[in-house]
Amino acid sequence: MELSAIGYRVSGMWIRAGAVALGALLVALAAQVSIPLPGTPVPMTLQPMAVLLVGGLLGARLGALSMILYLAMGAAGLPVFTPTVPLPGIARLLGPTGGYLLAYPVAAWVVGWLTPGWQPGVNTPTVASAVRVTLAVLAGLVLIHLGGLAQLAILTGNVSGAARLATWPFLLGDLLKLAILVPVLTKLTPTVRARL
Repeated sequence: MELSAIGYRVSGMWIRAGAVALGALLVALAAQVSIPLPGTPVPMTLQPMAVLLVGGLLGARLGALSMILYLAMGAAGLPVFTPTVPLPGIARLLGPTGGYLLAYPVAAWVVGWLTPGWQPGVNTPTVASAVRVTLAVLAGLVLIHLGGLAQLAILTGNVSGAARLATWPFLLGDLLKLAILVPVLTKLTPTVRARL
């Protein structure tokens, strides 16, 4: 009996480790979809959406660990960051997009913490859980933007200029991310978390 419990814990540990690695890989793939925007050093990417998806699906702890793994991979020089910003490895974390990147673990943690972990088959997602997921995604987006804004404000010495470069061009895209992520997280979170 005790040996089967140990085996279950070990296999569960491998499942969670695999989920953390897959989350980091998902964000790395999303980073490759990058559209440079005129007038700003920050490209439009699918990264923030992937970060919030990973945080919501994996939960606070595993979502944040996944983003820390992603940052470590990029800092080590693996090609996981957006290719349109020409800074390699750890220099990327100090450059114009570094604030966004450094905010990813915090945003994933907050989204994972705020997204309800209801149980499939026991209780079903409700309007209240969809509202909570909406608030979680909004909080994650705000945190990512605050990280980007802070880094650019430090680099440029101008908060309003940094907002013009780092926040305003992305608001419409953020509404689209919100519209996509809320139903996806509301539907998939119970199933994914039940297996972790």
